[in-house]
Amino acid sequence: MAAVFEKTSLSQRVLPLFRGFDLPLLLVVLMLACAGLVAMYSSGYDHGTRFADHGRNMLIAATLLFLVAQVPPQKIMVFAVPLYAAGVALLFAVALFGITKKGATRWLSIGVTQIQPSEILKIAMPLMLAWWFQKREGQLRPLDFAAAGLLLAMPVGLIMKQPDLGTSLLVLAAGLSVIFFAGLSWKLVLPPVVLGGIGIALIVWFEPQLCADGVRWPVLHDYQQQRICTLLDPTRDPLGKGFHIIQGMIAIGSGGITGKGFMAGTQTHLEFIPERTTDFIFAAYSEEFGLAGNLFLVVCFLMLVWRGLYIALGATTLFGRLMAGAVSMIFFTYAFVNMGMVSGILPVVGVPLPFVSYGGTAMVTLGLALGILMSVARAQRQEPEKARTPL
Repeated sequence: MAAVFEKTSLSQRVLPLFRGFDLPLLLVVLMLACAGLVAMYSSGYDHGTRFADHGRNMLIAATLLFLVAQVPPQKIMVFAVPLYAAGVALLFAVALFGITKKGATRWLSIGVTQIQPSEILKIAMPLMLAWWFQKREGQLRPLDFAAAGLLLAMPVGLIMKQPDLGTSLLVLAAGLSVIFFAGLSWKLVLPPVVLGGIGIALIVWFEPQLCADGVRWPVLHDYQQQRICTLLDPTRDPLGKGFHIIQGMIAIGSGGITGKGFMAGTQTHLEFIPERTTDFIFAAYSEEFGLAGNLFLVVCFLMLVWRGLYIALGATTLFGRLMAGAVSMIFFTYAFVNMGMVSGILPVVGVPLPFVSYGGTAMVTLGLALGILMSVARAQRQEPEKARTPL
């Protein structure tokens, strides 16, 4: 009788909550988080409460990771349609009643605070498309891919209209990765890739004519055209539009092989680098830790993407496979676009560097994404255990 009423210890109640967690994934995320804290302290210790807030945001993201990881992928799939519908409805509300700041209408007032609904779509979009293809598993037709394209085009178009090129690129990349992993034929992938490459080459070749004063490009907003022209030739306006790119490249180049040392970056602490705690924190990090530090970051991000794709490969359901693959590509897109724009090989857009840049909303999104990835990893580890459990 005593054994029946024996109380379980705290460890016996807590340890099952962590069972099935992917340790290599946790390790690489921990390394990136440590690098982010070091970079944030150096660039933001004298920038109000940025460092403390960054640490708080990381704790919030870690809590979300843990909580979402407890939910099986099948239950996460239930939220796909409501979350997507709510996100699109809020985007329409932004278009009708949104708050305009610095020429962009991206925020919506909900009384106590303001929200940026486009952030919801970074997770809701791949969730919705993964749900869509899961429902059609084994009977996919070309029309299903066309419908998926329409589901993707609606929020991307609304976000671009705000305008918010950075977020629209992230949502587009997440959605396209799901469509690709669902089995889209290479015959449909290659033509737009080739046309895009040709278009980029033509823009570079005819840059003097296209970027001449008075020339306006169709489709793009004026500020987007200026960003592309500034990317092609930052010296056109070195104290204005080209200042960000030039200072970023100076900081990266001055870091050399080993960097100037922790908190010893002159470009950073003399405030030549704009947005040194957010979009351009990679430049501040590069100046202080040099090529060696950059290689560490690049290897960590590649390990994160590789581990995510490995988890996707072993997923037990199509939904889990598509979501894990999409989340992995989200991390790749974040890192590639941020490092590319700071290095002067991509236009400057508002995309943070995961776990390094300051930003509460972005950190929450990363925590949710990691939680979904961990949920898929736990599901594939718990499946063999269920199979071995005697009836």
